[in-house]
Parts: sequence; C-alpha cells; structure tokens
Amino acid sequence: MPDSAPILVFGATGSIGRRLVALLLERGHAVRALVRRPEQAALPPAVDVVQGDVLTGDGVAQALAGVDCAFYLVHSMGRGSGSADSFAERDRQAAELVGAAAADAGVSRIVYLGGLEAEGADSEHLQSRREVAEILARHVPGTVHARAAMVIGADSASFQMLEALVRRLPAMICPRWVDTRTQPIAMDDVVTALADLADHPDVPAEVQLGGAEVITYLEMMERMAKALDRRPPVIVRVPVLTPRLSSYWVTLITPVELGLVQPLVDGLSAEMVVTTPPPAGINDEPMGFDDAVAAALA
Repeated sequence: MPDSAPILVFGATGSIGRRLVALLLERGHAVRALVRRPEQAALPPAVDVVQGDVLTGDGVAQALAGVDCAFYLVHSMGRGSGSADSFAERDRQAAELVGAAAADAGVSRIVYLGGLEAEGADSEHLQSRREVAEILARHVPGTVHARAAMVIGADSASFQMLEALVRRLPAMICPRWVDTRTQPIAMDDVVTALADLADHPDVPAEVQLGGAEVITYLEMMERMAKALDRRPPVIVRVPVLTPRLSSYWVTLITPVELGLVQPLVDGLSAEMVVTTPPPAGINDEPMGFDDAVAAALA
C-alpha cells in the first residue's frame, strides 16, 4: 500500500512530470508539486501545489516538509538565450539548493532522470546531467540516477525533431551521428519505471532505462518514415558537420527552439545503450521502437 507521506515532484508540469503525477495519483499516492506559476500549472485537483522556484529556493523547504521520496525532473537544457555553461551553472545551482534542503528535511530517496550515454561522452548537456546526479547523491545518499535513452513521446523534443525531419525533408546532409547506436524508450515505459522506483524496496544508485531494441538514428528515420507512410529520406553523409551547424538546420526544419536543439544534437554522437539491466520489476518488458512510435503518433 502507498505510504501516507506525500511524494514530491519537481518538474511536474513537464511532459514526463505530468504523466508521472497522474500515475502516482492512480496508484494511491499523495502527490505534491513545486511549481513557479500555480495558476498556469493545470495539475489535477488532488495535487498539493506549492509555489516556488528551485533556482531561488523559494518554497523548496515548504514543499519538502514531510516528504520521504522526491522526483527531480528539472533540466535547463539551454532554453532561451545563454551558453551551455550558463545552463549547466543553473542546473548546478538548483541541484545544490534542492539537495541541501532535501537532506535537511530528512528525505531518504530522490529519483533523478538523466541521460543514458557511453562512458567518456563529451556532450556538455549529458555531462551536466551526470553532475546534477552527483550533487544530489552527495546530499541524499539514497538518490537514484535513472538514466534514459531518447524518449519516444508526442511531446518529447527529441521525438518532435525526428518526426519533423522525416516529414519535411526528402533528403538530408548528415554527419556520422546518423550511424550512432541508441536504445529509444517509449514515454509510457519511462513514466512507469519512474513510478516503480518510488515503491521499489531496494534499488541501486544508477538505473539504466532503454527500449526493447538497439538501433541507429538512420534506422529510426527509416522506420519513422514507414510509420508516417512516407519515403525514407535520402541521407548524404559528410565527414565533418559540427553540432552547431547541425543545430541550425534542425531548428529551421523542426518546431523545436534552438536553445533546446543544440544540447540534444550535441549528444547525438554518444551511444545511448543499456549496459547494466535495471533490477527485476523495473522496465521488465519495454516496447519496441515501432510500437513506441505508434503510441506517440496516436
């Protein structure tokens, strides 16, 4: 049976956060959310909404009061103007503040959603996510770093980029990242795995989450085209095309803003493949890519 202590969700108004809140409520948990603008949050009435901001610390201690488990789904991801250093600094500042407040409040578990990348990957935004996980764990030893590959969902920025490129471009000039292997995971599988981590009695410090298949970005585009009943785009490989240049043309073609495209494209050269399966009971039977795409398009 669910614990009577509320589960706190930071980032409850994001695409994953909203689904997670709904699932936690469905499972009988009391749910609290820290949001900057309660009047715009549009969360279910059962959610205890606390106004606050992880960057300033406003409302954070109040939101954490009486909480045993918290989800941290906050990523700056370069939105708006500013460099990669600035969004990394914002994420660092917020993680330090929340981690310290969670330790003071006696929180025993923080579940943080980061990225799944190969050892030694040089993507700045993936490095930032690893740093956030380390900061939270330093304050709350029971922190679980849930590391997910590309999320396939209707309002996932990565999926929106992929769909728009396939819909709008009959041909693409691409760097070598089109041959990078990844293990895309359905939105529902990510959300279910996160909710399971709140209840699981004993989880490791890191949990890797991926879908049922390991495929390349080129294969994803080809299979996305089939799902959309379109011809696969003709891919012209070039030896050198920097992430910055890739970001500019992706921004022209897709509805995703440049500040979000840049860190996503920057991470495309890093393999996102599960190397250590999650513990039994977590993401046991994930969807394959085609089923995940069908669910997202529906």
